[in-house]
Amino acid sequence: MGLATFETDGRCAWANPREPIYVAYHDEEWGVPEYDARALWEKLVLDGFQAGLAWITVLKKREAFRAAFAGFDPDVVARFGEADRARLMADAGIIRSAAKIEAAIAGARIWLEMRDQGEDFSAWLWSFVDGAPIQNHWREIRQVPAQTPQAQEMAKALKARGFKFCGPVIVYAFMQAVGMVNDHVAGCPRHAEVAAMAKAAR
Repeated sequence: MGLATFETDGRCAWANPREPIYVAYHDEEWGVPEYDARALWEKLVLDGFQAGLAWITVLKKREAFRAAFAGFDPDVVARFGEADRARLMADAGIIRSAAKIEAAIAGARIWLEMRDQGEDFSAWLWSFVDGAPIQNHWREIRQVPAQTPQAQEMAKALKARGFKFCGPVIVYAFMQAVGMVNDHVAGCPRHAEVAAMAKAAR
């Protein structure tokens, strides 16, 4: 998540009020605990496409990504061949990076291998935070780290599995987004709301 700050009516200072899609993402999605294995893989892929870019760029293209990648259905994406690669590279609605597209296809195959071997992708990822969201209480956005030991451990494990574009900074952004860590600043209304969701899930 970028560190640009704005006047945000109490929200986390990165939620640019001039970008309604960003405000909605902050208010409705960011930090909400996600346990669905497919949805977690989708978010990991999208964070990989973010590498070197701002998240708002990916967010604005998310629906185009979903259309291009068959709703991020791993069973379908794992079967993508050369025609699909060419189609994706010609799709102006997404980020056209051959390396990132290949990483997404390879990631779908790894996801399926884990499932077929009886290993749940969601349970495996959540094990890095002992199955429960970490509740931070940062007062200011500048206190929020770019990565943590848990993110470093998860990134190392993902790479060992064969996943790409999943360094510790990307992985920590992923962990924040899917609610493995509550990094809404303490004064943000969503901090308490997200914390309550974590308690309900437990």
